[in-house]
Amino acid sequence: MATWKGKSRGTLLGFKIYVQIIKKTGLYSAYFVLLFVALYFIFFSFTSTKSTYYLFRKRLGYSPLNSAFNVYRSYFTFGRIQLDRIAITSGLKHKFTFEFDGVEHIENLLKQNKGGILLTAHIGNFNLAKHFFEERHSDAVVNLVITDFEHRQIKNYLESVTGTSEVKIIVLKEDLSHIFKMKEALANNELLVFAADRYLKHSKTYKAQFLGEQVKFPQGPFKLAGRNKIPVLFVHLMREKNFHYHFYARPYKPEKFTAQEILKYYLDDLEKMVKKYPHQWYNYYDYWNDFS
Repeated sequence: MATWKGKSRGTLLGFKIYVQIIKKTGLYSAYFVLLFVALYFIFFSFTSTKSTYYLFRKRLGYSPLNSAFNVYRSYFTFGRIQLDRIAITSGLKHKFTFEFDGVEHIENLLKQNKGGILLTAHIGNFNLAKHFFEERHSDAVVNLVITDFEHRQIKNYLESVTGTSEVKIIVLKEDLSHIFKMKEALANNELLVFAADRYLKHSKTYKAQFLGEQVKFPQGPFKLAGRNKIPVLFVHLMREKNFHYHFYARPYKPEKFTAQEILKYYLDDLEKMVKKYPHQWYNYYDYWNDFS
């Protein structure tokens, strides 16, 4: 996998414009503007357009024309999900519905009093998961472990508009101070969330088959769970039709309880999600080294 730079797409100005559009003219107006923004990225973000085309063409087997159309649809879906996040956290939550699929697995995990690891990916809209926990598990403490050093100005601006998230943040540091925070969280029966489909340069990695080709994945979350026998769930929050979000929670059922086994089950689950929601997997770079 080509080196990921650790930054997510978006600009401060773009977020400010969308916030103002939603506040003054409504969510549908923002969606309308997004139709043209998505078209802009088709032509002026060549690397991500090419990478997304390869996802549909080479990994999912779409025709050339259908692949090209779905690149546009992927950009539009990504933007719409970001707008949903702003809308939901700005008082428009009543416009959306939420489905909780696998809620019993989270309940069972918390009862074990060992803490837990939730493995997700850069797919769907897991940033909205706090609403799931607020409604169904108000006592659960969720820690999002990030290697994604997003533009701080965007995060700070969004928080000034939408309020601080209930989800706690643990940032992976070079001095390894994050390890102590993670151990403390698990000792307090808290949940650690990892988006485990990317790695940063100099990270230790495993190689595994994903959508027909070998890819590198970070060792950290899988080793942490395997060595300490920490309960694991595979979780995703996906957008569906009619302003509906579907929260999935699926348990890892160990046989050997090794890092490699957890990775295998994780990728099996993720592959199903990518095939079911192909426009909601957002890795806009040369993920499989298709261009090298």
